[in-house]
Amino acid sequence: MNVMVVGSGGREHALAWKLAQSAQAEKVYVAPGNAGTAREGGKIENVPIADGDIDGLLKFARDNRMRLTVVGPEAPLAAGIVDRFLEAGLRIFGPTRAAAELEASKVFCKDLLRSADVPSADYRTFDDADEATHYLKEREEMPLVVKADGLAAGKGVIVCDNREQALAAVQTIARDKAFGTAGDRLIIEERLTGQEASVLALTDGRTILTMSPCQDHKPAHDGDTGPNTGGMGAYCPAPLVDDAMLGWVEEHILVPTVHAMKRARRPIRGVLYAGLMVTNQGPKVLEYNVRFGDPECQPLLMRLQSDLLDVLNAVADGQLERIEGLQWDPRPAVCVVMASEGYPGSYTKGHPIRGLDEADALEDVKVFHAGTKLGDDGQTVNAGGRVLGVTGLGASIAAAKRRAYEGVKSIRWQGAWCRKDIADKAIG
Repeated sequence: MNVMVVGSGGREHALAWKLAQSAQAEKVYVAPGNAGTAREGGKIENVPIADGDIDGLLKFARDNRMRLTVVGPEAPLAAGIVDRFLEAGLRIFGPTRAAAELEASKVFCKDLLRSADVPSADYRTFDDADEATHYLKEREEMPLVVKADGLAAGKGVIVCDNREQALAAVQTIARDKAFGTAGDRLIIEERLTGQEASVLALTDGRTILTMSPCQDHKPAHDGDTGPNTGGMGAYCPAPLVDDAMLGWVEEHILVPTVHAMKRARRPIRGVLYAGLMVTNQGPKVLEYNVRFGDPECQPLLMRLQSDLLDVLNAVADGQLERIEGLQWDPRPAVCVVMASEGYPGSYTKGHPIRGLDEADALEDVKVFHAGTKLGDDGQTVNAGGRVLGVTGLGASIAAAKRRAYEGVKSIRWQGAWCRKDIADKAIG
């Protein structure tokens, strides 16, 4: 069967790579893909259609008899790509526009969590900067988090230690519009303390299949310092979330959320990704995503031994109950993101990347491309902020970390950098 993966990042490279391993897959098209998916060859082929061009994607899927389309990024989901494909009678993996609001609107998400009695931080929502500023000046000073309501590429969350920082965050989001219309509404919530974890599950709206827990690293710099990013690395499994806690998360967080979405007549089908803070009172939801995480997808799929295409077909057909469980490589995986100089701020593009072949030749190492493209001379160059997700497998988390950083050491381009402490929390 022909399959199309929509997107151009590291998540989409990992999805295409894993889907191509299925005996059911004849061809895996990636729209638009990146230099990494172009370098894969074999079953995988890039298609020059932007992930926001829903008309173009729909036409290509029709003309080339796609049996399944898998949507990677959040923006096309929020724009209603799944609704359009379903209306055209085409099979697609992902939530409808109404269900995708669980990620696309933090206000909707928080209100739904409250109604479903799912543990989360206390919060207030605001429609304008003046109202939020007045609230901050009147309330007791304490650590807070200020969030843009809409999609902001993982950067619309500002963690604040005091009132002054919270007021500055309101200015950035609601007045300066640093994240565009995503800041038309905002949330101010209590700042939870603990360690973060990511629990992703597949669901067809009735059955839930929980995947191995991960831990992401959002802050830019070592020791969880610096501005928030889209994610500087991840590892899987996360020992912070043991089997007992995972069962609790399923019972008290995932199941009530799926039921609440069904009651709201927005049944969710696809990935339900709970970003959690493991506090002294137990796990609480920071946010929901409705697609595979990036960079969590990379170590997850490095470890997955089940046929991904078979599983995603079951979700798309509403038959997830036929999948008895997922099979995992017992070895942990660690993904280290290599970024362009200046990220998450401004950065330059077009620098040739050297050492990719050497890194890919290392045993138990896979280089997933995110912000790359092929230059006019056929060289791979950086084309984004997060450029590569170098992922390693090992007998332990420490061994997997060593493998990933061996790959990192093989790769160089002007201004390349990464965090040096990915997975240290688990090792420590």
